[in-house]
Amino acid sequence: MMTLRLLASSPAEVPSAVAWALADLGEARGKQELFTRQSPQRLKVLREHALIESAVSSNRIEGVTVDQDRVRPVVMGKARLRDRNEEEVRGYRDALRLIHERHAKLRVSEKTIRELHRLSRGKLGDAGNYRAGESEIVEVQPNGRRRVRFKAVDPDKVRPSMAEMVTLWDRCVTERWVHPLVGLAASNLDFLCVHPFRDGNGRVSRLLWLLQSYHLGYEVGRYISLERLVEEHKDRYYETLEVSSCGWHDGAHNPWPYINFALFVLKTAYKEFEERLGQTAAPRGEKTELVTRTIRKAEGTFRVADLQRECPGVSLDLIRATLKKLRATGRVECLGRGQSAEWKRKARW
Repeated sequence: MMTLRLLASSPAEVPSAVAWALADLGEARGKQELFTRQSPQRLKVLREHALIESAVSSNRIEGVTVDQDRVRPVVMGKARLRDRNEEEVRGYRDALRLIHERHAKLRVSEKTIRELHRLSRGKLGDAGNYRAGESEIVEVQPNGRRRVRFKAVDPDKVRPSMAEMVTLWDRCVTERWVHPLVGLAASNLDFLCVHPFRDGNGRVSRLLWLLQSYHLGYEVGRYISLERLVEEHKDRYYETLEVSSCGWHDGAHNPWPYINFALFVLKTAYKEFEERLGQTAAPRGEKTELVTRTIRKAEGTFRVADLQRECPGVSLDLIRATLKKLRATGRVECLGRGQSAEWKRKARW
């Protein structure tokens, strides 16, 4: 809530990079309806893939993973769950579906935040309950030394801090001290600094990000996974979070690096959305196009397992068939034999 307090206390001097990003996002939102009138089948594939990517990426950022061949059964099916990790990935899926389907009636409140935590933690243990103990964000360095990057608010201040954050968010939207997207990023930073739960705070922050985006009319998260984009830029995410949280307790922090990162993620999502729907016809199926685009972005060599990780929900058979077609046209080459063989994209492609 310290960031929202800061923005409420005096007119914000918005950095030029943030101003440009806000202008671009306003234009992107204006085109949103046009693109969502495209082929229903293509949009369905995008929605399905975004759901899978979001559930997998948001958990993987926190070290919660599932086997590649279990991704689709866990997220999209009703397969019996094998372990705690699968329960949390499916729980995150349930939280996503709640937002996608009921966002219009799901106001940002402590009740909603605790319910998102309960779902995303698989309804297990202390899911849905604020933490009762101290919380420190600790970095373990390569030499084994531990460094405290940030100390969250004391346990007895969690509840009042969350209540104030929710109130200030409502006021920010209504009174418009700043652009609502700046307020969204500010409240996201505040949530992460309060760190209200013992575990799962990062995941809930990304769910709140999606919900608040919906409320502001930015619906790209339905079709492009914001969580996957955060994971792809994880180093920048953690760097800006550390920089912007320095001095947070005293209200002496600089929130703009993190705010700029949040806007960057939204801009990147809209750019990708337009690239994938900007043409009225697609020369390949949507999933084949996803695999092809992933290969085109690959640097150096890659394996089939790498493509499985980057394209969750796409079958192994389809990945192999795509590689076979690309090799036949001279766009990729195989450098070995067997499942662990390395592949390489031809430089001229």
